[in-house]
Amino acid sequence: MIQKITFLTLIFILFSCSTEHSESNTSADNMYFPPTDGSTTWETKSITDLGWNVSAVQPLLDYLQEKNSKSFIILGNGRIVLEHYFNGHTASTLWKWNSAGKTLTSTVAGIAAQEGLLNLNNKVSDYIGTGWTSAPLTKENLITCKNLLCMNSGLDDSLGDDVSPSNLKYLADAGTRWAYHNVYVKLQDVVEQASGQPWNTYFNTKLRDKIGMESSGFWYIGTGANLGLKIYFSTTRSMARFGLLALNKGKWNGTQIINEAFLNDATSTSQNINQAYGYLWWLNGKSSYHLPQTQLQFSGCLIPTAPNDMFCALGKDDQKIYVIPSKKMVIVRMGDAADSSNMALSDFDEVLWQKISALYP
Repeated sequence: MIQKITFLTLIFILFSCSTEHSESNTSADNMYFPPTDGSTTWETKSITDLGWNVSAVQPLLDYLQEKNSKSFIILGNGRIVLEHYFNGHTASTLWKWNSAGKTLTSTVAGIAAQEGLLNLNNKVSDYIGTGWTSAPLTKENLITCKNLLCMNSGLDDSLGDDVSPSNLKYLADAGTRWAYHNVYVKLQDVVEQASGQPWNTYFNTKLRDKIGMESSGFWYIGTGANLGLKIYFSTTRSMARFGLLALNKGKWNGTQIINEAFLNDATSTSQNINQAYGYLWWLNGKSSYHLPQTQLQFSGCLIPTAPNDMFCALGKDDQKIYVIPSKKMVIVRMGDAADSSNMALSDFDEVLWQKISALYP
């Protein structure tokens, strides 16, 4: 279970979530998109030119180094403001997204829906057949594609990452219980059946290649206790490209990759149990939240030290994509767990955001 309630957290919860600073200088430039032709070209903007606090850079990098980071990028209006690699990791090294990659599945499912290949309100069994769980058929047929996006399938989340039918057991009716569960990966099977294409092919042609994510990225398919689980590996810059697409409401350099309406829904509260959860995206600035592996509701916002309007892709061992529309910023962190192993969130997020906020006015 994530150890989220610390003295620091309690102090912040007594107050409202972080209010935004005045709009940073990143907003003065036009949005930039790096080329999608395989070039390594990517425009930069220096911290000095932005009028940011240069003296805050080294404390941030020192903290990232101390906390087992492998890479860190800040984009402002699409340009690289800060990029740093640690402990032998490089710009070409692949690393796992873990559950931050859930947002890739959400986005690709949304693309398939906008192409008319599937209806998110339809039950999952319409696409992959019955018996994909061990729940009674009447209960299985309550589970829609949208329930998988919202994490309210009602399936038992205590049985581990194996998503074979025997391990997907009924616990509550779909829509009545929020629980963080890797059953979301069944959406990839839905897309395969609806499109008539292998998941990798559809993902590559509809998303990866269109925004220039490197072709070296790949999906690892779990076995044994992780049977059926798929985890994406990529470079840090590929992760940043995806964050930039999300920042720009699904549009890449004038081309709408995923429609804005879907992305707005995906980054808004998706159900009435966990305010801080959209369609596989985490949402800051809400009055309460739930965390993986617990049914407790916590008061206050997800990351009190971060901007209220931030939404994020969060993965085990502190894989992060932070998207901050008010700042036109995307921030990526990849690495090993900052402290003890965790599913998505840790106290690292709060301290990291104190360090990030010291950078800009």
